[in-house]
Amino acid sequence: MHVPHKRLVIATGNPGKLREFRALLAGLPFDLTGLTEFGVAAPEENGASFIENALLKARHAAAAAAKAAAVEAAVAGAIADDSGLEVDALGGAPGIFSARYAGVGADDSANNAKLLAALEGIPAERRRARYRCALVFVSSADDPAPLISEGVWEGYILDEPRGSGGFGYDPYFWLPERRMTAAQLGLDEKNRISHRGAAMRALRGQLAQRDWLGLCAQPEVRGPQGPGGGAAVRK
Repeated sequence: MHVPHKRLVIATGNPGKLREFRALLAGLPFDLTGLTEFGVAAPEENGASFIENALLKARHAAAAAAKAAAVEAAVAGAIADDSGLEVDALGGAPGIFSARYAGVGADDSANNAKLLAALEGIPAERRRARYRCALVFVSSADDPAPLISEGVWEGYILDEPRGSGGFGYDPYFWLPERRMTAAQLGLDEKNRISHRGAAMRALRGQLAQRDWLGLCAQPEVRGPQGPGGGAAVRK
């Protein structure tokens, strides 16, 4: 049976993230729309964790879509991620403040400059870090049982940037097993091994079980899948 496509709102105004989501969700019956298409600003990220921030962003995006009468009937829901960099030598900073590490409205250049300043004098072997991602899907702004998944990507922080791809801290995020940074990876390879890729694979499994003609399969609850995996749970 042919399943008609529905609009799925991606709660981001970041074009780099939107490109990654389009690739990661390829093959599912959705037409992706960024939050900026609805002309609303992103909400204040005042959660205490990546999951809390992703959830509030997903609900905000779903509410914005519901107010757009022209697309309301065709909207399947909203997906939001909250992700960031955790550096062990900095006690886990910048963490949930990664996008605004150098202040509200800071760009990638400013955030990276602050990161390098904070790591000045710290040797390479003590610069272990990880990207962490939490993904949330809600079918509506008041969805009582959102789908949640997480992913982790381990690496180290360099002193000098390498590569021109990606965004955020990618030019400094060194992957020792590949001898390159995240910014030197092609998009397909990045999506295959990244924190967001791991989280999305876990979420895709749950999304694929749903009947997008109106019914939903019973949710599957999964336990942890090991370091770097995307442990998918229904909460």
